[in-house]
Amino acid sequence: MLEKPADPTIPDQVELAVRKLDSLSTLPSVASQYFPELLQPQWSPSDLAEIVESDPALSAKILSIMHEGQARAKGENISVGSVLQDLPSHLIRDALLSVKVYPPFGRDDNQADLRKKLVVHCLAVACCAEDIAAIVSYEIDSQLAFTAGLLHDIGKFALDEVMPRSFAAITEQAKSQQASTRTTEQRHLGTDHTLLGKRLAAKWHLPNHIMLAIWLHHSDTTAISENVPQAQIAQIVQLADLVARQCSIGHSGSCDSTDSASTIAESLTISPDQLEQIRRNLPEKVRQKSAVLGLDLPNAANNYYSTVHTTAVQLAQQQSKLEIENRRLQTASSNLDFATDFLSSINSLAEPIDIAENFAARWQKFYQTGLVCLYLAAPREGRLLKAVVVQSPSQTKTVCLNAPVDAPVIPRAIASDFAIVDAQSDTDWLFEQLDVDFDLSRTKLVPLLAGGRAIGGIVFELRYPVEIKQLAENFRTTTSIAGAVLGIASAAAGQQWFAEQFAQLVTGPADGRAQTTTETPSEQTQSEIPTTAPLTTLAEMAGGAAHELNNPLSVISGRAQILAKSETDPEKKQALKQIRENAGRLSAIIDDLMAFAEPPQPRPVSTDIKQLLDEAAQLTVQKQKVEQLDIQINISKALENAFVDSAQIASAIANIFSNSLESYDEGTGPIKVDAANDESGDLVKLQITDSGCGMDAETLKKAMQPFFSARPAGRKRGMGLAHAQRIIELNNGSIGITSHPGDGTTVTILLPCK
Repeated sequence: MLEKPADPTIPDQVELAVRKLDSLSTLPSVASQYFPELLQPQWSPSDLAEIVESDPALSAKILSIMHEGQARAKGENISVGSVLQDLPSHLIRDALLSVKVYPPFGRDDNQADLRKKLVVHCLAVACCAEDIAAIVSYEIDSQLAFTAGLLHDIGKFALDEVMPRSFAAITEQAKSQQASTRTTEQRHLGTDHTLLGKRLAAKWHLPNHIMLAIWLHHSDTTAISENVPQAQIAQIVQLADLVARQCSIGHSGSCDSTDSASTIAESLTISPDQLEQIRRNLPEKVRQKSAVLGLDLPNAANNYYSTVHTTAVQLAQQQSKLEIENRRLQTASSNLDFATDFLSSINSLAEPIDIAENFAARWQKFYQTGLVCLYLAAPREGRLLKAVVVQSPSQTKTVCLNAPVDAPVIPRAIASDFAIVDAQSDTDWLFEQLDVDFDLSRTKLVPLLAGGRAIGGIVFELRYPVEIKQLAENFRTTTSIAGAVLGIASAAAGQQWFAEQFAQLVTGPADGRAQTTTETPSEQTQSEIPTTAPLTTLAEMAGGAAHELNNPLSVISGRAQILAKSETDPEKKQALKQIRENAGRLSAIIDDLMAFAEPPQPRPVSTDIKQLLDEAAQLTVQKQKVEQLDIQINISKALENAFVDSAQIASAIANIFSNSLESYDEGTGPIKVDAANDESGDLVKLQITDSGCGMDAETLKKAMQPFFSARPAGRKRGMGLAHAQRIIELNNGSIGITSHPGDGTTVTILLPCK
């Protein structure tokens, strides 16, 4: 038999030990029910609500993290279910996984059986308190009463955790003396489970009603409730505890008399019949709750250990997958940095071979390869290829190679799809022309793809063992970016070639080309109307350039947009933004080229000249963003209608009006328009005159060339007059310009009447 300890510090020692608990322990059978659910990828707290609400340890844990997760407190009638709905799922999962399992190693079966009986007793008190609250009080929610009954003995659970043998001895002594465990605890510990439970409730931030039930359920609750109405929850739990003990459901450790149940029931205005009905329903309710917790399942401990083993295996597998994914993400991030640095280093005016040299050197350094050769496979003329060879970061050179006569420059296997192939069997022609010795047994070849076709290839020595599949994942993104950049650079070089051809066609001395004449006495210059043959040739070349630019431009713009979404470095993000903005400017140039090269075929109708000029004036106001146009229109009374596509000609005349406005310093005008029939009577003659700055002979000679502008600062693309000439001639008209520096410009347009 236990003797009363002489040491007066024991109560403090017990309380300190109990206050170290962060949670209670749950039974193995309960852990087996919820562990597998927590490992599901799409698990939901609602799936575990019934288990958590029925177990003292889990309910206490969830309520204890309520303030941490900032769940919405719904007055004092808060429930475990409502907290589960409000808390983030990750917080709930972490809380449930942190709950320990009882018994730890070293406990005997008798101790485990005592713990199970205590859980069943608390379930019985919870179910009984729920039924009592439904009868006696509209102020106390029945679910709150259930939770208060479930947690009323947490002080006993705590004593069992920190001093299991002493708690077992106290329980045994209370049974032998037919006494309450509270009295026995006070005698031997100097404190009891109600006080210890109250301390834990305060530490864990449990709702005030629940703390009152834990603290006062062994006190004179009838007297207390009369003075403290909030304490009625303790009276309900006290009656529920007595009824559960009368029904011998579970075991609380207390063996004192339960005769006071009828008196407490009477004070709560519960009739004997109502109390008896509660007793009859109680066993089945407890059975259902026990089934939810798996308390009656055989071999609970073995099932738990099996669940833990399965869980450990699953966690190990998930950990392996996470490590693989982490390595993949690190590699992807590293590749992204490589691509971003490469894109940021590109000079928009660089030649394709210079960009190729930049990329090849970075490739060797980043991937730690041996010799590297990058060659471009799309020469504009002949069979001459350009290539760059990188021996070391400081030793690079560009070379010219003869393309093979009897084999493709890019092997067919990788001509339109990414793959890594052995270079030895497909590029003998390359190695024969290079004056560096590749180790052919370790040399690989990958394509540079742009718009679904290979525009070049990278040959490199692989100096370390690695799976080809892993290499492919690393190389695919960087080579596609390089291919897109080189593709657009090649297209830009092609555009430059077209521009040079434009200049030759427009300015070269050939029959049928545009001519200029200078009148010496008045210094007046005039641009004669060119024939349609060179203009058609220019248009065809412009269309070809636009089509060549479209595909690589869309690829580089799309790649830059994708990279920018995942980039966090501000400088790199700004560089990618500049790439997209420049791609947008190129796109606008392409639109102008296409409009010049492939305008829609005219649909001529009989058109009133006054209406045509008014429409052109309105378009000019919109285009130049001015409030009104200072224009004077003089129309001959006998003027016939023009037979033209009115929308096209209005757009062309609006371009001429815009040019006239830009010849003034302030861009306001005036503009004078004279409209009459020519001498033959078969044409409408429009003369558009401004008093602006005028043009000298050299400027006038180039005025209608595509992309020419006499304004170097903030210049526009210079397509206005070229586009006007193109449209007017498509409508069987003609255009001429006379101008003199300081005296303004006159544009003469002839349009057919029928």
